[in-house]
Amino acid sequence: MTIHFIGAGPGAADLITLRGRDLVAACPVCLYAGSLVAPEILRWCPPEARIVDTAPLDLDAIVALCAEATRAGQDVARLHSGDLSIWSALAEQMRRLDAAGIPYTVTPGVPSFAAAAAVLRRELTVPGVAQSVVLTRTSGRASAMPERETLAAFAATGATLALHLSIHVAATAAAELVPFYGAQCPVAVVFRATWPDERVVTGTLADIAEKVAAAGLERTALILVGPALGASDFRESALYSPDYDRRFRPTGGGRPDASA
Repeated sequence: MTIHFIGAGPGAADLITLRGRDLVAACPVCLYAGSLVAPEILRWCPPEARIVDTAPLDLDAIVALCAEATRAGQDVARLHSGDLSIWSALAEQMRRLDAAGIPYTVTPGVPSFAAAAAVLRRELTVPGVAQSVVLTRTSGRASAMPERETLAAFAATGATLALHLSIHVAATAAAELVPFYGAQCPVAVVFRATWPDERVVTGTLADIAEKVAAAGLERTALILVGPALGASDFRESALYSPDYDRRFRPTGGGRPDASA
C-alpha cells in the first residue's frame, strides 16, 4: 500500500492537478490539512472514505495513521496546501516513512506564489528587469532562518522576492528592503489567493506596512516585492522575435504556412 503526498494547490478546489484529484478519488483514507486545504476537494473522496483533519495532530499521530492504513491494506491521500517542495514538512514525514518501510509517492501542486502572480496578472520575470524569483521567508516559531539566508543577501540581487509566512513582520521586512530596492519599489500582498475571501493590497515599500495594518491582514498572505511588479516600459523577449533563430521557427521563416 502507498501513501500519496499531494499538493492540493493554493486554495480553489479546481486548481488541484488531475493526478491529485484522481488519487484522492481512489484512496480509502484521506489525511488533509484542514486549515489550509479547500473542503470542496474532499468531495472527490470515495463515499465510504475515512477523512481525517490533521490540523490538530502532531507528526507522531500523522505517521501512526499512515502506518495503520498500510497495515489495513489501504492507500492514503495525504493532502497539503500549495506545492510540496517548499515549507510543507514533507521531508520529515518521508524520513519517518522511509524508516518504517512504508512506500509513498509525491504529486506536485500549484504553489502560492504562482497563484498570487496570476491574481495580480503579472509575470515575475520581465526582460531586462528581473530574471530570478527568490522564494523565501523570515524566521518564525516553527523554523529559524539559516544564518546566511537573509533578506539583505537576497535583495542585493535585485530579484523578485516572494516572502512567505512573513505578513506579521511586514513593516520590518519593508524597512530592510528599502536600501536595495528603493522606497518606491512596488509591493503586492495577496491574502488567500484563489479562495473566496481573497484580498489584494498593493503599494510600495514606503507605505505597504501601513496599508497591510489598515487592511487587518495578519496571516495566510504572500508578499511580492520587486520592480517587475510595476514594469511596463521593458523590451520584449527575443523568444518571439521574427529575427530570433530557433529550432521550431528558423530565421526568415516568416509567417506560418497556412497550408501546414
